[in-house]
Amino acid sequence: MCITMEEYAAIRQKYLIDGISQRKIAKELGISRNTVAKYCKGDTYAGLRADYCRDATVMTQDVVQFVDECLLEDSLESNKKQHHTSRRIYQRLVEEKGFTGAESSVRRLVSRRRKNLPHAFVPLDFKPGDAMQIDFGEAYAYLNEGNRTKVYLFCARLSYSCAPFVVCFRKQNTEAFLEGIVLAMEFFGGVARRIIFDNARVAVKEGAGKMAIPQESYAALSAHYCFRMDFCNVRSGNEKGLVENLVGWARRNLLVPVPRADSLEKLNLMLRASCETYIASHQVVGKPAPVASMLEEDRQGMLPLPGIAYDTRITDTARVSAFATTRFQTNDYSVPVEHVGQEATIKASAENVSIYVAGKEIAKHRRQYGKHRQSLALAHYLPLLEKRPRSILQARPVRQNLSGALLHILETTEFKARDLMDILTLCATKGEDAFWKNELEFLERPVRSPIIEDHVQVEAVDLSCYDTLIQGGGTACRMQA
Repeated sequence: MCITMEEYAAIRQKYLIDGISQRKIAKELGISRNTVAKYCKGDTYAGLRADYCRDATVMTQDVVQFVDECLLEDSLESNKKQHHTSRRIYQRLVEEKGFTGAESSVRRLVSRRRKNLPHAFVPLDFKPGDAMQIDFGEAYAYLNEGNRTKVYLFCARLSYSCAPFVVCFRKQNTEAFLEGIVLAMEFFGGVARRIIFDNARVAVKEGAGKMAIPQESYAALSAHYCFRMDFCNVRSGNEKGLVENLVGWARRNLLVPVPRADSLEKLNLMLRASCETYIASHQVVGKPAPVASMLEEDRQGMLPLPGIAYDTRITDTARVSAFATTRFQTNDYSVPVEHVGQEATIKASAENVSIYVAGKEIAKHRRQYGKHRQSLALAHYLPLLEKRPRSILQARPVRQNLSGALLHILETTEFKARDLMDILTLCATKGEDAFWKNELEFLERPVRSPIIEDHVQVEAVDLSCYDTLIQGGGTACRMQA
């Protein structure tokens, strides 16, 4: 029975102060004696309602466990389109567990179990040198004469000092992943004892979390630098929350406004300088000291860098074609023409491709991403072009490396073959800017007429006998001949 606050006050007043019995209070107020007894003892008060939450009797612990197993299975499957619905769980309960309850009861249980874990986190405390968290993020930059380019931010952060490191790559592949780790360790000046990462395929062959099996290349890197690989649980970005925050911070602070740089290398120099500035001038809220001083403590707890850096490049072999190119992942890279027909070793990092013959580097190119592309260095073809000057203006290495403006000058000006080769050699060795600085010198070269030097000695001949012959003195001419 529900009573008002006034009735509750009257009951307490009459019982405790006036000393009236419960029976008489019930009679005077017209309230049930049991109700009066409950309020006289003070075990409850008016307006207080008991929580009501009761599952159907068919929702046994076995059913709850089955639902949790279904949801756990979903958490390990990245394709959300193949996750359990409440109906599918109900159908499986009926088929596999002989469940006799209603589907609505299962829906309510599934809804509660999905929200079972609140969004609360345990504060973590790391020792100096203990861990480095790494992650990838995406951003854009204007590179190479203003081309809007998608770049991938490799971010690393030491868990103790929160010192950051950021570097950009054009692809999020295994080479970039391994190279980023090496660059970060060299930047920090030591090796953290653990590296915490998610379950991306650049690092994990199969499985996740504690069951993850790392890629062979990542395991080899770990062995060389002697750090332990720690993989986060599925959908548990909070386990590397420091670097998750760094990705967003770098996008908002280092890449806003969208940066412009002549090359990816120059963009990375800008990012490195920004990280150094942050370390030198920042103190993280809640940390006892500035980042710079805590980084020194981190370095004392780190492992030393090995004597030589791990070669993170991937290796392949190919024979140099008749066009003086080697092929790597469907793309062609030129080498000096004297190496045609030889066996070459190709080593590719995230951004460069180096080509070796007999252990000696003979060519280096910016790595091409895409399919069936060519990177042809003009210098590699100069000896061949000198022998075949008529092919210069149609040669692909020439047209790929010179600007449209320079090609127009070469096509509309009557340069001699020697002059063309001088221009190509200058561009190949010092860059096209060197031509434009000396443009007038080339355009004003005098057109020299060919000078023929004849070294054959011609002796003078007496032709007087022919005059005699014409005048009728043929006999004398014959005798003289």
